[in-house]
Amino acid sequence: MTTSLGRIVAVVPAFEEEAAVGGVIRGIHAFDRRIDVVVVDDGSADGTAAAAEAAGAAVVRLPFNLGIGATVQTGFRYALERGYDTAVRLDGDGQHDPAELGKLLAELEAGTADVVTGSRFVAGDRDYRPPLARRIGITWFARLVSLLTRQRVTDTTSGFQALNRRGIALFAAEYPSDYPEVEATVLVLKHKLRLKEVPVRMLEREHGTSSITFVRSIYYVLKVTLALLVAMGRRYTLPSEEVARP
Repeated sequence: MTTSLGRIVAVVPAFEEEAAVGGVIRGIHAFDRRIDVVVVDDGSADGTAAAAEAAGAAVVRLPFNLGIGATVQTGFRYALERGYDTAVRLDGDGQHDPAELGKLLAELEAGTADVVTGSRFVAGDRDYRPPLARRIGITWFARLVSLLTRQRVTDTTSGFQALNRRGIALFAAEYPSDYPEVEATVLVLKHKLRLKEVPVRMLEREHGTSSITFVRSIYYVLKVTLALLVAMGRRYTLPSEEVARP
């Protein structure tokens, strides 16, 4: 990887991921040792923070569990305040393959996007088989967001991303809470940032289980659909040029 992307930080949100987070960090360093890693520990009661530090990451510990939105936003504030030019986000459960980072970073390096999302569906990947309820939700949100924003998107629930300085500034200033990725996609496009999806392979979770059950999936679909409709009616201010300047 060239140095045209400047200083790069990997933001890794984690909650109760003691068994997986070390492998995520080692995978990032195996891809490129020059990438700094910050793990934002969302009030874990296990050894997540200790495992992250042992693997060579900086750790920001939240005082109690604030949820994925606040955890991710904390990571991007860390990136902005420390002057990083580029940030990548990988979840702490090991489902995002660090070996795929080159695909995301290549688009930033080419100057074709401000935010690049790793998509499981943009190339019609037939290997990824989520549970039925999740598959329905993913399809619904992809079609709804595409309709609302007039830009085709295929994977609005992916948290595997790379961002330039403009994207970092946006997510440091404002990031949705609860189940944030779908709303964050709309946020990017409403702020007129350039969003691009690239095909990636994602890994199966090796440790722990997903917190999203069938009942929570239904609740999630209804809640986020309402939030999207409200978001489309909001007026946004573009990120400050002084803050967001590459």
